[in-house]
Amino acid sequence: MTTYALMMTVPAVAMCCCAAATDIAGRKIPNWVTFTLALSGLAQSVCFSGSVLTPGQALFGLAVGFTLPFVLFALGAVGGGDVKLLAGLGAWLGALAIFQVFVLEAVVGLILVLSQAAAQGRLRALFRNSAVLAVNLAHVNDVGLDHVKATGLSSRSVDRPLPYAVPVLIAVVLLLAWNWTPGR
Repeated sequence: MTTYALMMTVPAVAMCCCAAATDIAGRKIPNWVTFTLALSGLAQSVCFSGSVLTPGQALFGLAVGFTLPFVLFALGAVGGGDVKLLAGLGAWLGALAIFQVFVLEAVVGLILVLSQAAAQGRLRALFRNSAVLAVNLAHVNDVGLDHVKATGLSSRSVDRPLPYAVPVLIAVVLLLAWNWTPGR
């Protein structure tokens, strides 16, 4: 990634910071943040001649960014704002990069949740509850999706759930830093 391409992503990173701040404060990402992110991502692909993405790539990135966390949304693991956040970032970064962000934020989120549970002395409960949830997911055809959702909600292992936008922000910054080539 060139320095120009990195600079083109500054508005997306700024909006992601805003999403993380509001998610930390109220565990909610406002629609104005996610829609601004999506619309500005699509607009930058159309308006700037040297844009990093074509309009088709931006639309595909938006679709992939929406689809990946939607499964988690259907299970009740993330909220609608989280889905829209990844969709908006997909419009800025493209399909491959948003897939990389999705995988990287899962790893970052895992590290943060493990750290939080360990600090609260609830690591054993986290592993037990995760095993129960995994068994329910494996038998979703037998127990039903509503039972899996209820088990997930009743098996919280930490005092406050992790705000999803925080690991997403960390993943975006790490990915941009990893792909940036200084001097170009």
